Amino acid sequence: MENRMMVDLHTHTSASDGQYSPSQVVEMAKRAGITCLAITDHDTISGLQEAQAAGKEYGISVVRGIELGAKEDRHLHIVGLGFCENATELQLLCNKLRQSRDERKYRIVDFLREKGIEVSLDEVTELAGGEVIARPHFAQVMLRHGYVSSIREAFDRYLDTDEYQRIERFKASAAECIEVIHQGGGKAVLAHPYQLGMPDDALEQMIARLKAEGLDGIECYYPQHTPEMTQRYLEFAQKYALYVSGGSDFHGEAVHPDNLLKPIPLDISWLLGSDT
Repeated sequence: MENRMMVDLHTHTSASDGQYSPSQVVEMAKRAGITCLAITDHDTISGLQEAQAAGKEYGISVVRGIELGAKEDRHLHIVGLGFCENATELQLLCNKLRQSRDERKYRIVDFLREKGIEVSLDEVTELAGGEVIARPHFAQVMLRHGYVSSIREAFDRYLDTDEYQRIERFKASAAECIEVIHQGGGKAVLAHPYQLGMPDDALEQMIARLKAEGLDGIECYYPQHTPEMTQRYLEFAQKYALYVSGGSDFHGEAVHPDNLLKPIPLDISWLLGSDT
């Protein structure tokens, strides 16, 4: 049975690299007219308990989520949705990813120093607030000290370049990401496919391979998707029997000013019955 709701199934909080706490994001989603929200922090589920408690307070259904980067391509991200609270294998992967991020932070400092940029690791750690240290934390400190004029510039010139990849952290394969999400009872969704920058035929080949590895859905609706892109992704979803997802990729205006919370009318019957 169709269950169309006003959803945002891709958002981030201060538990990873977002600007606002989980409870603040839920409150903002309520004001934006969202009735079902997924918190999908990078490589961590530490903010979900707070978000779900806030969901009960504000009358919003909060879906347990996560976003995992896959090792095949730096822009290949898998969003997990609706997994159970005791997702042991997923938590083990999160622990491994956090350790890798903790080791990477020293390499990022050295990498930026090679570029003439002095970033205090203490300042980055303080900004992360004890949670996962991610590239946007470095970008915010760079912006704060005038090394760049925007977060986007920090990524384009330094933190998302081919040269940067030599210091990148451990990532699981897409198949492994999908598997641990399934082991927790969740659904695995291909995030923002446009970011892969692939021609349609190459993207379709990747989607077909991911489907064979267990992919459940595709994020057809995303702020930077043109109407033409959205239509193509909807066609891929239909062709490969994938669920249709969508989200804002909200991090807060200080991190991603162009990605604001926005309700999307979607049938999410495929997500019902999960632990929300």
